[in-house]
Amino acid sequence: MEAPLLLATDLDRTLLPNGDQPESPEARAYFRRLAARPEVRLAYVSGRHRQLVEAAMAEYALPRPDFVIADVGTTLYEARGDGWYAREDWQQAIAADWGGHSHADLAALLTDVPGLRLQETAKQSACKLSYYAAALADPAALLAWVHDRLAASGARCNLVWSVDETTATGLLDVLPASASKLHALEFLRARLGIPPQRTVFAGDSGNDMEVLSSDLPAVLVANAQETVRAEAVARAPAGSLYLARGGLLGMNGNYSAGLLEGLVHFIPATRAWLEADASRNLGA
Repeated sequence: MEAPLLLATDLDRTLLPNGDQPESPEARAYFRRLAARPEVRLAYVSGRHRQLVEAAMAEYALPRPDFVIADVGTTLYEARGDGWYAREDWQQAIAADWGGHSHADLAALLTDVPGLRLQETAKQSACKLSYYAAALADPAALLAWVHDRLAASGARCNLVWSVDETTATGLLDVLPASASKLHALEFLRARLGIPPQRTVFAGDSGNDMEVLSSDLPAVLVANAQETVRAEAVARAPAGSLYLARGGLLGMNGNYSAGLLEGLVHFIPATRAWLEADASRNLGA
């Protein structure tokens, strides 16, 4: 058997075809069968909380992952048997950053910041304070204001900004400084003993940027916004970012087709897995 590889993917508009661009009809079936291979450790990496991850898995017939990094990197679950088990070691690693302040304490500090509106209770967690805002093209002034207000309290925070293009809504997540998709993914990779060159991440939006512009092999799916593409290209180290463009097995590079295309780019041996799968299905 091949050495294990860690395949990590964002959900909305990366694996899930819930954007404006079309999905290659066969792409998710290829993804499901690839994820079932014994070499693959599958992790979903999402801004969603656990219940919404489970809802997406049911709605889109997604394979059961080995791990889920949820709430924009503030929670890490391991799937064993029929259960999901929170990794307390990850929670302990990030909780101290808020300097003893609670979720409610930090929310109180931001009550008078114009343009921010708390998201629903279900979208909050012990280490994630989430807001709606206008879909600002340049949120720098807003982020600086929030950062300065929180820093004055002694809390060390990571601010994650993205835009939901389907509703034209800005999304701001206030996290512990060491909590992010990248840090959680690196934590998981290290615990599994999987080297960076056997790790591939796929994403599409601003809240994936830290991973897309890191040293880890990363894939930007073809349906990503042009502004995200330009920023990722400008920030990513040479050779660490792949821009999906379509062509693999006749697919268009959007969503899971782009994920698979990037996986083949970084780990060429996986092409044979997909081509063998295609041959079997053509003969069926």
